[in-house]
Amino acid sequence: MPNFTKWHFALLVITCVSFGHALECYVCTDQEGNQDKCLNTIKTCEQGQDSCLTDIRWGSRPYWTQGAKKQFYVSKRCATKKECERSQRNSMSDCTYIWYLDWQCFSCCQGDRCNYYVIVSII
Repeated sequence: MPNFTKWHFALLVITCVSFGHALECYVCTDQEGNQDKCLNTIKTCEQGQDSCLTDIRWGSRPYWTQGAKKQFYVSKRCATKKECERSQRNSMSDCTYIWYLDWQCFSCCQGDRCNYYVIVSII
């Protein structure tokens, strides 16, 4: 009987480890660049959120007006793969820096804390 109890305990531990792992993402909202909160705030994602989403914007705030000072704004959060695909479909296909236009793009990744860096190509 003692071996039977040890077997069940081992099976329970293996089950909890394999099903209990939740994704961790960096999170922040409308930060001026990828710094401070965007690099120091980590959240354990909810069940079903299997991706880390990064929203990168270039423009002027709050109303995205022409002629106003432009800069990068970064937001990061947990998301589902479907949310990521939808966001990417509705924005620029690549995060390409075009200095004279206001723009927004999204990048997604899977894996703990995979959204530390922000990648933008410059043209």
